[in-house]
Amino acid sequence: MKVGILRETRRWQDRRVAITPETAVFIQQNYPEIELFLQSGDLRVHHDHEYQKLGISVVDDVSHCDLLIGVKEVANEALIEGKTYLMFSHVAKEQAYNREFFKLMAQKKITLIDYEYFVDEHRARLVAFGFWAGVVGAYYAFVGIGKRFCQLELPGPEKCRDLNELHQQLKRLKIPALKIVVTGGGRVASGALEIINHLGIQEVLPKEFLEHDYDHPVFTRLDPEDYVKRKVGAFDEQHFYDHPTDYESAFLPYTKVADVFIACHFWNQVSPHFFTADDLRLDDFGISLVSDISCDVPGPIPTTLKTSEIESPFYDVDARNLSEQAPFSSSSHVTVTAVDNLPAALPMDASQTFARDLYHEVFPSLLGEDKEGIVERATILKKGKLTPRFSYLNDFLKK
Repeated sequence: MKVGILRETRRWQDRRVAITPETAVFIQQNYPEIELFLQSGDLRVHHDHEYQKLGISVVDDVSHCDLLIGVKEVANEALIEGKTYLMFSHVAKEQAYNREFFKLMAQKKITLIDYEYFVDEHRARLVAFGFWAGVVGAYYAFVGIGKRFCQLELPGPEKCRDLNELHQQLKRLKIPALKIVVTGGGRVASGALEIINHLGIQEVLPKEFLEHDYDHPVFTRLDPEDYVKRKVGAFDEQHFYDHPTDYESAFLPYTKVADVFIACHFWNQVSPHFFTADDLRLDDFGISLVSDISCDVPGPIPTTLKTSEIESPFYDVDARNLSEQAPFSSSSHVTVTAVDNLPAALPMDASQTFARDLYHEVFPSLLGEDKEGIVERATILKKGKLTPRFSYLNDFLKK
C-alpha cells in the first residue's frame, strides 16, 4: 500500500501533521509493506527534509497513493477521485458549511474515514486533539487576564514552540484574586487544568466557590450535575445525556461570583443554555472574560457571537445589545475568545501526541486486519456511498 501524508490545504495556518517523522520510523520498521510519500509543503511544523532523511519520497502529486492521510478537510480542488481519505471531515453532524464538500466526495467516489469516529467498544474516542485544545484555550484565557486585569501583554500561543514555553511565558503573570469557573471533565478540561494547575491556582469545591471570597486566585471545575438540574426528580448523568431536554441550567449562581469562565464541556444542541442574554444584563452578572473552548456557534453561551481566529483571538461583547465590539475596549464589556482550531496554535506538541495515538490505537486496524471494527465504525463513505452507520446523512447529502 502507498500512503500519502497530505499537506493541509483548507486552512493555510494549520501546521499540524498526522504522521510525524517519529511515527514514520515506526511504520517503516513494523509495516514494511507500506510505502510512505510526503506531499511537499513549506508550512508543516516538521520540514520536508526531516522526512527525506528517513528515505521518504517528497512529492507534489500524491495521486498514485492508495490512502491519503491529513488532519483537517481537504480543499475541494485538491480531492482526487476514487481515493481513500483519512481526516476530520466535519460532515457527520450535518455541518451546513461542508455540505458541498461532502457532496463532492460522494460524486468523486471517495472513501471517507473520519478520526472523530475511531472509537472502542465503549464508544470512547481513540484519537483526538482535545487535550491540546484545552491547553491552548486556557492559555488564551490567561493572555486575556494579563491584558484585561494586569496590563500585561503575553505572546499568543502560536509564537511559542511548545508547552514548556507556554509555561515560561505565564511565569510573568501575577494573577489578582480572580475566581475562575471551568466546565467539563474530559480531554479538553484536562488540558485546561494542565495550565491552571501549573500556575498553582488553588482549586475549591463548587459550594465553597459560591459562598466564599478569597484574597488570591481560585478556580472550581463543574461537572454536569453542578451546572444543570433535572426538572423533575434527581440528577442522573446518563439520563442527562440521553434526555437533555428534561434538564434546565443551574449555572446562573456562578455568573454572579465568577470573573472568568473557561468552557470545556461537551454540549448537545438540545441541552440547556448556561445563561441567557437577559442574564447578561443583570446588575450582579460578574463574568467579564470567557474562553469558550467548546466553541459552539450558536450555542449555550450567548456571548460567543462567532468563532475567532488565531491571528485575532479576542473580541468584546456589549451586554446591552449583544453586539460585537473591539477587544478590550471597555471594562463594561465581556471579553471573549472562541478560536475553533486551537491545537493548530501549538502544532509540535499536538502533532506528536496525535500521531502516537494514531499509530498505536488505529494503525493496527487500518494497515492490518480490522478485527474490532475500528475502521468500519469510522467509515462515512465507501466509494462515494454512505455506509449503514451513517445512512442518516442521506437527506443532508441529497439537499
